[in-house]
Amino acid sequence: MDWRQAFTTSSMTVKIVVVTALAWALVAMLGAQDWAFRAGGFIPIRFDGEVSVPGALLPAIVTPLSATLLHADFMHLAFNMLMLAVCGIGVERAVGRGGALLLYIAGAFVAAAGHFLFNMGSPGPMIGASGAVSAMIGAYAMLYSKRREGHGGMRHVLQLAGAWIVIQLLIGLTTISSATDIAIAAHIAGFGAGLALARPLLLWRYRGA
Repeated sequence: MDWRQAFTTSSMTVKIVVVTALAWALVAMLGAQDWAFRAGGFIPIRFDGEVSVPGALLPAIVTPLSATLLHADFMHLAFNMLMLAVCGIGVERAVGRGGALLLYIAGAFVAAAGHFLFNMGSPGPMIGASGAVSAMIGAYAMLYSKRREGHGGMRHVLQLAGAWIVIQLLIGLTTISSATDIAIAAHIAGFGAGLALARPLLLWRYRGA
């Protein structure tokens, strides 16, 4: 892959990285983390119609996406954006800009659904792009895994999934503030969404070929 050509302003992946980084920088400069996490984080208990969460400004249905713009600290942001850039560029090259954007958005919502299933009554905000990035990593693994040493590519997919989850656990335990949840279920669900959607998006892009 020609990385110089891949990292251009026309790349959807680069645009997502830039917008996400700017959102984190703005919140950090204003010192408004607690307010932003409540306003735009994904809070499972909000989906109980009888519960009102103070400070939750955005409609609950859009918070799986708004949560991807919020990060606890620079390390949380940097690692997610690094993985997004590395895997997202490859996925975008295969499925196109529209496909990459659709995958990222779908990953965010599927990840939020996974988190919700195991945290229905949680009042804590889930933040970060890890779930959506997990979808990109899952798609990258599915699209670029090859048979090695007599084993199918799925072995590499599972190894990558395991490594990603372990790394997320370590980052969550060392960097994410006590005001947020470590959303492992969201990471797993997002990764699964990437595995499931990679080939359909690839086929859709080249449907007329």
